[in-house]
Amino acid sequence: MTKKVYIIHENDDWTVHLTKRLDELNIPYESWHLDEGIVNLNEAPPEGIFYNRMSASSHTRNHRFAPELATAVIDWLEFYGRKVLNGSNALRLEVSKVKQYTQLEKYGIRVPKTVAAVGKEQIMEAAKALNKVPFITKHNRAGKGLGVQLFFSLEALQEHLDKPTFEDSVDGITLVQEYVQSPDSSITRVEFVGGEYIYSVRVDTSEGFELCPADACQIGDLYCPVGEEPKDLLKFRIYDNPRTELIGKYKQFLKGNDIDVAGIEFIVDAEGTVYTYDVNTNTNYNSDAEELEQKFGMLELAKLLGRELEKLNEPVEK
Repeated sequence: MTKKVYIIHENDDWTVHLTKRLDELNIPYESWHLDEGIVNLNEAPPEGIFYNRMSASSHTRNHRFAPELATAVIDWLEFYGRKVLNGSNALRLEVSKVKQYTQLEKYGIRVPKTVAAVGKEQIMEAAKALNKVPFITKHNRAGKGLGVQLFFSLEALQEHLDKPTFEDSVDGITLVQEYVQSPDSSITRVEFVGGEYIYSVRVDTSEGFELCPADACQIGDLYCPVGEEPKDLLKFRIYDNPRTELIGKYKQFLKGNDIDVAGIEFIVDAEGTVYTYDVNTNTNYNSDAEELEQKFGMLELAKLLGRELEKLNEPVEK
């Protein structure tokens, strides 16, 4: 049987950007859409290269248990010694911001002050423990800015918690976090493929993200084409990122957590302090920004998968 690349995911709309590049490079592949399925632990998986791009926001597409199924599949693959890019540890980070923040801090990367809570009363206690105003709430298993709300007082939080429209995180964990405001209403996303830096993109969050510009603009989950905007007004622009020390720390963090592909987002406050607040391991790329700079994330990813497949097909020396 021909060895191929297997793509683990739950969203065809995002995966098509990768499969198009795999087709261009004549790399054989198979799509594993893991909304539902079985894992036969008694049988060995096929030979090949496996790439995980499961999303933390799968439940918003009625794929509630896709990450849990993907976890079982990846554990099975790794047990049998299969090569999995963005394997089990990467998936654990994808579905937990608590895991992201503790690991980022382990590598000397500043994150916003955060308190995690389960239960409405405990969310209020978390806000008191944070002791910072204004502050935001967000979901621990998120994407797409899920659960992001800005509050200027404990009273406003209590009013929010009392509303019938209050929506809990899918894993029950709500984060209460200090609010970091960017003076120029922007965030930066730093893209890595194969653990190597490929580019940084500045995201203009001035329109539509006034409450929480950072988290409301999850470009990994929104794949945002800019249409007919004039080029000088593009919301997404690739630029030369001068923060080489931070990029170096990101690379160490990715290597230490066995993450092969990721987009890491940071925001800079008025004092120039950098806060890293999101790691997206199923990263997508903005087509207009890439076309302008002739840098293509999905192409680099397809090349990486092709190289890994070539290694697998190399004859074993006796």
